[in-house]
Amino acid sequence: MTTIAGRGAVITGGASGIGFATAARLAERGARVLLADIEADALDDAVGRLRAGGAQAHGAICDVTSLESVAELAERSFSVLSEVHIVFNNAGVAVAGPVAGMSHDDWRWVIDVDLWGPIHGVEAFLPRLISQGQGGHLAFTASFAGLVPNVGLGPYCVAKYGVVALAEVLRRELRPEGIGVSVLCPMRVSTAIGRSERNRSASYGEAAQTRKVGDMSEDDGDLAGRVLPVGMVADLTVDAIEAGRLYVLPHEESRESIRRRFAQIDRTFEEQPGFI
Repeated sequence: MTTIAGRGAVITGGASGIGFATAARLAERGARVLLADIEADALDDAVGRLRAGGAQAHGAICDVTSLESVAELAERSFSVLSEVHIVFNNAGVAVAGPVAGMSHDDWRWVIDVDLWGPIHGVEAFLPRLISQGQGGHLAFTASFAGLVPNVGLGPYCVAKYGVVALAEVLRRELRPEGIGVSVLCPMRVSTAIGRSERNRSASYGEAAQTRKVGDMSEDDGDLAGRVLPVGMVADLTVDAIEAGRLYVLPHEESRESIRRRFAQIDRTFEEQPGFI
């Protein structure tokens, strides 16, 4: 995507964290933005802050676990923005603890938000982007946990590995359509994901007796990587959208772990008895 100015952009989980920071950066570059979020008060505040800065900003309540809700978001987005070019599937939650301690509802909640949410975004927006015939860009928030297994984040890893796979497949499929794809895979970022239980609906029951995800502070030694400010991550995300770059990897310290994972896979060809 050669320019952001004048483009229509939709961001889920847009009322806070990476979503809001990215929306602000897109607006600064002249995009018309629509923030989608499940938290009404936070959404109103976020839209107000962008408008106060001169942005063309709109809001929409959306539950990404519902295809119907995301389809309604797409309908509203094209109605309000006239055209949509950038869709950032960013909303996410997490539950921490060993896999053996996860309840079925824990699995359902994390996968419904973190994996089905992006899938719903693709289902609702991609046919419209293609028929619009103006190219565009799909972006996804995955995680370092979508590239390297993180102990204590089993459901989150499963979902985020899926998001990375979704982005990689779409990258190949959508090149002829002129639609770019990016997937953000950070370690720790200064967001409120450690308090994501606040948005867990009653339909997912009570959380299992597992600890909450860390508060994304440097004091939490159980989590890897520096805590990066959301603005820095948003800058890299917008740069990737402009450049058409697939992977967004904000943490240099994740590099060695990623290398080790793929080296282990490659080494298997030498260690196993032989090819079948």
